[in-house]
Amino acid sequence: MLTEINFDGIVGPSHNYAGLSHGNLASTRNFGRVSRPRDAALQGLDKMRLNLELGLSQGWFMPHDRPNDAWLARLGTDLAGATPELRYAAMSASPMWAANAATVSPSPDTADGRCHLTPANLVTMPHRSHEWSGALVQLRLAFRDTTHFAVHDPVPPPFGDEGAANHMRLCAAHDQPGVEVFVYGRSGGPFPARQHREASASVARLHRLDPGRTIFAQQSDEAIAAGAFHNDVVAVANEMVLFTHEQAFADRDAFYAALRDALPDVAIIEVPASAVSLADAIASYLFNAQLVTLASGGMALILPGEAKSMPAVWTWLQDLVIGNGPIRALKVVELRESMANGGGPACLRLRVVADPNTIDPRFLVSAQRLSQAEAIVRQQWPEEIAPDDLASPALWEAVRIARASLLNALELGELLR
Repeated sequence: MLTEINFDGIVGPSHNYAGLSHGNLASTRNFGRVSRPRDAALQGLDKMRLNLELGLSQGWFMPHDRPNDAWLARLGTDLAGATPELRYAAMSASPMWAANAATVSPSPDTADGRCHLTPANLVTMPHRSHEWSGALVQLRLAFRDTTHFAVHDPVPPPFGDEGAANHMRLCAAHDQPGVEVFVYGRSGGPFPARQHREASASVARLHRLDPGRTIFAQQSDEAIAAGAFHNDVVAVANEMVLFTHEQAFADRDAFYAALRDALPDVAIIEVPASAVSLADAIASYLFNAQLVTLASGGMALILPGEAKSMPAVWTWLQDLVIGNGPIRALKVVELRESMANGGGPACLRLRVVADPNTIDPRFLVSAQRLSQAEAIVRQQWPEEIAPDDLASPALWEAVRIARASLLNALELGELLR
């Protein structure tokens, strides 16, 4: 009964362009623009609908409470008295990127046969450092069956953990034992390395993984400096396929060798820098695609529209799918609002391999429930948010009302407490 379920974060009603994420080039480049929260959420829901149409299992996580008054109170201030920087951080809608919600190790990989989840602490960025508590509440509700799940506390500071965005799992099939790859960075260069090796090692221990089937790989300094703030901007894996840029890893030969030792039949599809530059790969979010196994057989890449608009990237992808390799289809989705803040298809989802019958059904998605959520978003989500609006008490109240409406409609009102 084990199946892979993609849990997407619903884009919250406070979605804005405050440029808070140092090292995320799209986020900083679009600082000060007018955002469109309603469009952003609808685009995300449309992506979930496509997944259902492809025969994939789909889940979701709810927007977090925003503005985060409790976090501001711990800093000795409130919305009215906070500096613009703190107010922006308290209003951040970044929990929409569920790839940073947690790291997940499915039951076939763990010593106790349970699926283990550890929420990311996200301590590197102030606006994200207060997400873990909201994520933990939802994880413990959605996966509260302790016979099948173990939900841990986050790794304590100062060790930065960014969740599944720096974690890959390769396996013969989702319900079979796999090899888990933790990708970390080193400090240095113009941008911070957000994933610490110590945090990755801690998660591996907490999840009771077999050291012989666990790999720690360093992300290349070039990738981080070019704007690959997470590994999932330059590499993605699914079952026996690793799809990666040539410059993703600090010592790719050693990493590939370790992976082949653990999984002799692994297929490594490497995009050479001579065909797609690191800059183009990051700008297009080519590797921030969802690489999924289709019910009809073969794999598909679910890509942002930006990948199709870049000739070098799209030419390479078309050559890829006309070959005899495992990736046979390209599915393009419109995620312009998320992309402008630095998050593509893979940023929006957390992969969980589990029996759907063991999960709180309110976190599982159907076409009917998508329509319910869409109706609330169309009615309640702000159409636009300009930078100056973030200081408006009227917006703060509208954001709270919109979130409450969604949670009540989806019978998740207990998250309001």
